[in-house]
Amino acid sequence: MPDHAAPSFRALDKDESQAILSRNHVGRIAYSFHDRVDIEPIHYMCDGGWIYGRTSPGTKLTTLSHHRWVAFEVDEIDGPLDWRSVVVHGTVYWLTSTLSHASEDEVQTGLTLMRTVFPETLTEDDPTPLRTVLFRLSTSEITGRCATSQPAAASTAEKHSPKRAPEQA
Repeated sequence: MPDHAAPSFRALDKDESQAILSRNHVGRIAYSFHDRVDIEPIHYMCDGGWIYGRTSPGTKLTTLSHHRWVAFEVDEIDGPLDWRSVVVHGTVYWLTSTLSHASEDEVQTGLTLMRTVFPETLTEDDPTPLRTVLFRLSTSEITGRCATSQPAAASTAEKHSPKRAPEQA
């Protein structure tokens, strides 16, 4: 018999999920077209109910221009039974492309946020110069789950109550 407890699983609340989104900067965006689903890693920033990222012109941009509903996932993994995962469902909105209807303020917000990860974003020294299209993703639905292999902590009352001897029959 194994000497470790079974893992426990639970849903994350909104604040816990938001904290995971806020402290990470690499996630995966999933989108579909016809009978094919793609998922790609992206770096991102989270702010005010939006996830900001960028991509390159090409197939993903074309596909997302016609099918803007996506899923976005971020994981924190400490071990096979110790992890946290957040999934966001929402719609992609272009900030910088010929398809964009974004205001200058929306573009500037996205650029400023992306520059907190890569200060050279959209400059001569940009480390990913082909990723010229900024976008934001509405966080219409956020769900999170976690697993832990640590035993649940005993309640405060149990920790501080004296142990009683078993009663004699």
